[in-house]
Amino acid sequence: MANIGFISLGCAKNQVDCERMMYRVREAGHEVLSSVTGSDVVVINTCGFIDSAKSEAIDYILEMAALKAEGLIGKILVTGCLSQRYQEEILKEMPEVDGILGTGSYHKIVPAIEQLLEDTQVVDFGSINEPEEETGRVLTTPEHYAFLKIAEGCDNRCSYCVIPSLRGKFRSRTMDDVLYEARLLADSGVKELIVVAQDTSRYGLDLYGKRMLPELLTELCKIEGFRWVRIHYVYPDEITDELIETMAREPKIVKYLDIPIQHCNNKILKLMNRRGDGAFLRELFGKLRAKMPDIVLRTSVITGLPGEGEEEFAELCEFLKEMKLERVGAFAFSPQEGTPAYDMEYVDFSVAQQRAEILEQIQSRIMDEYNASFIGKTLTVLVDGYNEEFGQFYGRTYGDSPDIDGRVWIACDEALTEGTFLNITIDGLVDGDLSGYPQEETV
Repeated sequence: MANIGFISLGCAKNQVDCERMMYRVREAGHEVLSSVTGSDVVVINTCGFIDSAKSEAIDYILEMAALKAEGLIGKILVTGCLSQRYQEEILKEMPEVDGILGTGSYHKIVPAIEQLLEDTQVVDFGSINEPEEETGRVLTTPEHYAFLKIAEGCDNRCSYCVIPSLRGKFRSRTMDDVLYEARLLADSGVKELIVVAQDTSRYGLDLYGKRMLPELLTELCKIEGFRWVRIHYVYPDEITDELIETMAREPKIVKYLDIPIQHCNNKILKLMNRRGDGAFLRELFGKLRAKMPDIVLRTSVITGLPGEGEEEFAELCEFLKEMKLERVGAFAFSPQEGTPAYDMEYVDFSVAQQRAEILEQIQSRIMDEYNASFIGKTLTVLVDGYNEEFGQFYGRTYGDSPDIDGRVWIACDEALTEGTFLNITIDGLVDGDLSGYPQEETV
């Protein structure tokens, strides 16, 4: 039996893939180490979505190659989106890598490791369109929250995105499998369940012939143990009245939606093969806020997309000022080979980056105003951990998703328990985060 180290990069969906590989490895009798040093094999589960993610993955591979040269680790196995995208280049340009698995071969992690231990190179790319094989997970999140991946792949075919070529067509997991895993997570002590997929709003359409996310959420809310159920990555044109009614009705579903819009200009949205237009987005956000006045809306926007001139960018700026969305991530367009947008005309990256910084300044003012509105109010906060540097515990409100949004810094002389819910009275702001002191533990 061997010692295996894992490094997981990229999104929450990738993290779940890594957790499943870890489970398979452990079930086969191998030891999963908490650190890569001393590993007989290091598995690097990569992201290859945009240039910054590719650079991060390559840096980690080179870092592991240095450890390998020093004799501190054994073999290097690269999995995930980077290996799927650059099937030939990785082994050719980085001879330190001993094997690669594509995104359709995660389930072959154990035989791949055992081949490497026998000094046999591994190159395996299974179908990226097959249903996922069900297996357990080794949770790498704190015990009180976990991601629940309900589908794989994407059918949206946005013209700037490589995801369909890396992850395949949209494939829902069966509701029975999803609910079975959710019950296991609740039994293990998970209090916040974060529902993820490349497109959660399309869940069930391929298996059941209709969108089943509202029904799935209703069943998840029946599971004892969960206090919060959070939804990520909902496409705007897939948000049905039934989904809105379900969110408004179910108290366990936090009033928070991650809706990637990418832009608001009609011409750009059409070029990007996005459905809907600026008027539709305004109507959608208005409808959500009418049904759920306290809803926190998160989105992502891309500057410098093909077709974006000064006029289109100005429209995006005004849109954000008008909508006052609570959470916005602004990113400069990163043209990806193999996508239709790669061959379109777009502005220099430096211009796109400058525009992203302008949007961040606009959003910063909106966030300051939003956060200031909580001073003097008491909010329910989930305790996430303790920061040694600042000597303070911290947590999150329903409007903050872990590792994406902000924190609430808690002034308290007593030790707090991670995973507990506290009533926190907000008395100030710290670098864009809220700060406050506890009143009592919530039931």
